[in-house]
Amino acid sequence: MSHPSFNQPSSLEGWLQYLESIHPSTIDMGLARTQEVFARLKLDFSQMTVITVAGTNGKGTTCTFLEQAFTQLGHSTCVYSSPHILDYRERLRCDTQMLSEDAHCQAFARVEQARGEISLTYFEFGTLAALVLIAERQPDFAILEVGLGGRLDAVNILDADIGVITTIDLDHQDWLGDTRELVAAEKAGIFRQNGVAVIGDAQPPANLPEIAGKLNLDASWQGSEFSYRLEDGRFYWQSHSGASLCGPRPAIPAANVSTALCVLERLGKLPSLDVERLLSEVKVVGRCQLVGEHPSVLVDVAHNPQSAGYLLEQVQRFSATQVHLVVGMLKDKDIRACLLPFTALSPNWYLAPLGGPRGASSKMLADLLPKGQKVLECQSVKHAYQQALQNAQAEDLVVVFGSFFTVAEVLEPSVQ
Repeated sequence: MSHPSFNQPSSLEGWLQYLESIHPSTIDMGLARTQEVFARLKLDFSQMTVITVAGTNGKGTTCTFLEQAFTQLGHSTCVYSSPHILDYRERLRCDTQMLSEDAHCQAFARVEQARGEISLTYFEFGTLAALVLIAERQPDFAILEVGLGGRLDAVNILDADIGVITTIDLDHQDWLGDTRELVAAEKAGIFRQNGVAVIGDAQPPANLPEIAGKLNLDASWQGSEFSYRLEDGRFYWQSHSGASLCGPRPAIPAANVSTALCVLERLGKLPSLDVERLLSEVKVVGRCQLVGEHPSVLVDVAHNPQSAGYLLEQVQRFSATQVHLVVGMLKDKDIRACLLPFTALSPNWYLAPLGGPRGASSKMLADLLPKGQKVLECQSVKHAYQQALQNAQAEDLVVVFGSFFTVAEVLEPSVQ
């Protein structure tokens, strides 16, 4: 099923440009096309444990915690997640490392060969290529982050051994619905009849237990089957089976650590784990990541009210004299709800436009802030960041957030 007129790209950049050109829309919900190509690829996942992670926030940190735990225990892993920040190859880590551009190009070529005349979106094509690379490597554990929703996401073509939901909140409302119950129904699409499930949302929407009951899930719920608490800089975790652990407060959200520990317990991996070391070492790029000192610089990809609320909690733990907020967001996000809580800090705002049709202008951001805020509208994220650094004193805190695109602009090596 090759394409006689098709000149195959010779570079990863060439392939990514090709992927962007072959499907009319960025998002095209539905699994039929992806499932058909997946069947043609004849990939074997039967010998590995597949963990699928869905949720509004916390997917990336949960996947990374699991990856680092399995690595500590000597298991081989592949982790698929999205979006990337600086390099497309970030989307797939095998034994914690990115693969070569050539490996990705070969996987894209296999998908291209198999798809025939079937149209695939950028994400679907990339997901299938990642599955090719995972199947080739046959890790002990494949950890797959769901891109959007669950039920109709390309990742859901695989039947997972364990399905995980981290949190449920409103985001991507045009696609997933405008209530937590509608979102929950989409996320729960990753579960299978009689499957194993771990739910990390301590206050799940009312319909989620009903869905779990209909599917006869063997489910563990945060707050009942397992729970955690933070006390005096320490993290304490316990499960109803009697297991209990403690260690230093982690640098990532404790609720996600708690959820991942339940997954590890379900797999019988807790007794061998050095939890103290794992909790002290775990970190995730772009999530409450400290990238500078004097002034302190914190970057975070938070882009919905729930993740912004967590970021605000972390900011309040700094004893900064003045807070400088560098913000760039997409206009389809709930911008006002993300930004409003930060006004209590009396910050200096540096508002930046994001490019592309979805990017919000700096004026759009400024108009959504209450009157009387100290606002500087900037030409770009880089300009906003440089202004913040110029104005900040050594004991201040600069925070960059609002989107993966915003953080990527600041993490570019040339900007530091």
